Amino acid sequence: MAPSHMEGAHMQFLMLVYTDNALMDAIPEAEYAAMMRGCFAHADELREDGTLLGSQQLEPAPTARTIRTRDGRTSVVDGPFAETKEMLAGFNLIEADSLEEAVRIAAEFPWSRTGSIEVRPIRDMDAVRRRVGAAMPTAANA
Repeated sequence: MAPSHMEGAHMQFLMLVYTDNALMDAIPEAEYAAMMRGCFAHADELREDGTLLGSQQLEPAPTARTIRTRDGRTSVVDGPFAETKEMLAGFNLIEADSLEEAVRIAAEFPWSRTGSIEVRPIRDMDAVRRRVGAAMPTAANA
């Protein structure tokens, strides 16, 4: 499916940060603290220049609940339902001119050393609403 955006225009990208707890736990506390301070300082710079729109860390994967509804039955399972060492740990919502720039920004964060960072373009939900004939939200509900 071809992207529905124009290159060169500001686009939003979600950086999904996955970490491997075994690799994270192997980092000495002082090194981890220095890495986090650098990460926060870099995030603050990106926020100040308008590139970083939002970011959050997530509590550990065992605190999660996964909800699925199949054939009218809803199940709730403790934790993420995935057989993987890397678990979603947080996200950054950024604005960039291209996917290549978003990847460059993601590579500036240290988390690819202890897991991975998935960079994914944000879909224009208003365009989807128009395509499927859904009502547009009012300003009060947006």
